[in-house]
Parts: sequence; structure tokens; C-alpha cells
Amino acid sequence: MHTSTSPEPGGYARTRAWLHDYFDRHAARQWETLTSDTPVGRVRATVRAGRQQMQRTLLTWLPTNLSGRRVLDAGCGTGAVAVELARRGAEVVAIDLSETLVSVARQRAAESSLRGRVDFRSGDMTDPALGEFDHVVLMDSLIHYDRDDALAALARVAPRVRGSIVWTFAPWTPLLGAMHAVGRLLPNRDRAPRIVPTREAAIRDGLRTMSAFADWTIGQTHRVSGGFYTSQALQLIVPSPRRLS
Repeated sequence: MHTSTSPEPGGYARTRAWLHDYFDRHAARQWETLTSDTPVGRVRATVRAGRQQMQRTLLTWLPTNLSGRRVLDAGCGTGAVAVELARRGAEVVAIDLSETLVSVARQRAAESSLRGRVDFRSGDMTDPALGEFDHVVLMDSLIHYDRDDALAALARVAPRVRGSIVWTFAPWTPLLGAMHAVGRLLPNRDRAPRIVPTREAAIRDGLRTMSAFADWTIGQTHRVSGGFYTSQALQLIVPSPRRLS
């Protein structure tokens, strides 16, 4: 029997509000630098390298020719994935909570001659008004949410997807587990958005109990770990492309 995941009431909304405030008001400039070619320190360089490797991984799980396909880049940040999807011919909707980062993404897309090929928006990636998609990409967009809140967000998107969802979570490791425990002890004013490490088995168990994924297949998985970046990709596939409403 498949049931819905029961996230903490309001947990998703609270985390979303925190992330909006943090990235839009406090970290937009740092994020803009991290996702550029500007030289950065050793720590941030490992994060940049890890993110670039993860981006390549997720893109290899999607068709190289996306002409005629509609793709959602959920949590698009400064738009690197959205631009690559557009280069493959996709009609891309790219959304992020941070209006500031979306503005940067629009500018970079224009500079790459892809103006008009990507519909950049600020808002909630689970909004039904975004419409239906062939594929959805969520790169490090859900790593700050508790497992049940993250899976519930995926479940709200899933009914509007024809092909696949490729996404990442923070895998549990002793180091990430310890960092998460310490972070919970800090006063709110001293906290950056927490990363919530989750065991892969718990992710798989949660997906199996959700009605939204009753007919889906768990596909490839790949972990990227180096320096100060650790993230794990997971592919969710609709067994046979389906027609939506």
C-alpha cells in the first residue's frame, strides 16, 4: 500500500522562507562569485569543482537533444544548468527563490546569446502554475530540507512530469552528520542554512511509500565528494513516457 509522506507541518514553508532570506539578502554576491570564473579561495574552489562535476552528472542523465521538450530547472541559482539545457534545444523554465540570483541568471543567459530561450522566474518550484514538464532538474535545491519535506516537494511536482526527475540530496556521512548536529546548537543568528544529511536507504524507503511515485523507477545514482562538497544524485524515471492532462 502506498501512502503520502507526512512532513513536519509547515516545515517546508519555514525552510523555504529562511532560504529566501539568506540567499537573497546575505549570500547572493558570494553565490554569484562562486558560480563564475572569478578566482576563489581553496575551500570555495573545492565547492565550485564539486558543483561542476555534479552538474555534468545530472546533464548526462538527460537526452543530448531536448528539442521539443519542456524542462524545469528548479532552484536554478545563477542559471548554469538552465543555459546548458537551452543549448540542447529545450524550452526551459528556470525558477529560484532568490530574485537577486534570478536577475544574475537572466544577465548571464543574455550574454551567452540565449536571451529568450529560458523563462527565468522567482518563486516556489512546486507551484502547479508552472505547468507540465518532460524532465525536472533539482541540483542541490532540496539539501536544506528534512527528508520528508524534500520528498513531499518532489511528490507535488511528480504528477506534472512525463519523463524523469534528476535531483540531489546530501548523503549521510560521519562528517556531515557531525556538522549537522553542531549546527543545530548554534543560535539562529549565527546559522547559515543547514544542510540535512540523509541516508540513501531512507530516501529509497520514503519514495517507496509515496503514492506519487507508485509507478516510478529509481534509476542511476552517483555521489560527488571532494574537499568541502558532498552531494548525491538520484534519477527517478517514469517507466514509459506518459501523456498528462
